[in-house]
Amino acid sequence: MELHVNQFVWGVAILIPSLLLLLRHKKSSHNRLPPGPPGWPIFGNMFDLGSMPHRTLAGLKNKYGPVVWLRIGAMNTMAVQSSKAAAELFRNHDISFVERTVTENMKSHNFDKSSLSLAPYGSYWRVLKRMMTVEMIVNKRINETVAIRRKCVDDMVSWIKKEAHAGKESWRGIHLAHFVFLASFNMLGNLMLSKDLVEPEKEEGVEFFSAMVRLAEWVGHPNIVDLFPWLRWLDPQGLRKKTAGEMWKTTQIVSRFVKERLQERQRGGPRKNDFLEVLLRI
Repeated sequence: MELHVNQFVWGVAILIPSLLLLLRHKKSSHNRLPPGPPGWPIFGNMFDLGSMPHRTLAGLKNKYGPVVWLRIGAMNTMAVQSSKAAAELFRNHDISFVERTVTENMKSHNFDKSSLSLAPYGSYWRVLKRMMTVEMIVNKRINETVAIRRKCVDDMVSWIKKEAHAGKESWRGIHLAHFVFLASFNMLGNLMLSKDLVEPEKEEGVEFFSAMVRLAEWVGHPNIVDLFPWLRWLDPQGLRKKTAGEMWKTTQIVSRFVKERLQERQRGGPRKNDFLEVLLRI
């Protein structure tokens, strides 16, 4: 009995100072954060935003100021709602906010580590940015690719004419946004790989396009795991499995494109002026 009492006393003696230190740390950390509404345990301010979050945030600005701190589940969020505060953020704190929030869906096959838009800020990201700037979006390169863009637009017009002719008897409408997306997809393919990525007559092109569309859909799908990370191992919506499957398909198709180019180079074929050639030179 005496042993149990001693254990209880020692437990209280250790627990109380630990709790005091923890509360003090939380209080000091909270004081360094922008003001914001108190949230619920676990859920944070998730239920405070309502069906029109932009109006809710505007109301919070009147109460807490132009910079409001929110907690959506486990995700900390800072809302900047004035031009002056935004200018100060980008001028004085740009490094602190340079990285994007990477959602669970974007982590499939380490995609977030290699993508220019998602990679963590550092030397690798700077190399990617320099390559993209020099090889893709400088005026010289844009002027050199006028013919590519014109070809993709001409193809789009041809597809629309064919679709209009096919649907003339049934008075079927034409989904113009679909053809604009196809043309943009092929334009990117010509800049990156010197080839059309979507060709209705070729199964590979349709397969790649479909996989990319599904991948974009799953990556952009809201995932409850981002708000409650402890559910990651369950994958309750199955998004991790779906994203990984589509990412694997697109990676396999792109690998075939790269192997074809390497074989062309081994046969002594002409060098092409695209982004893949830049990567192979490096």
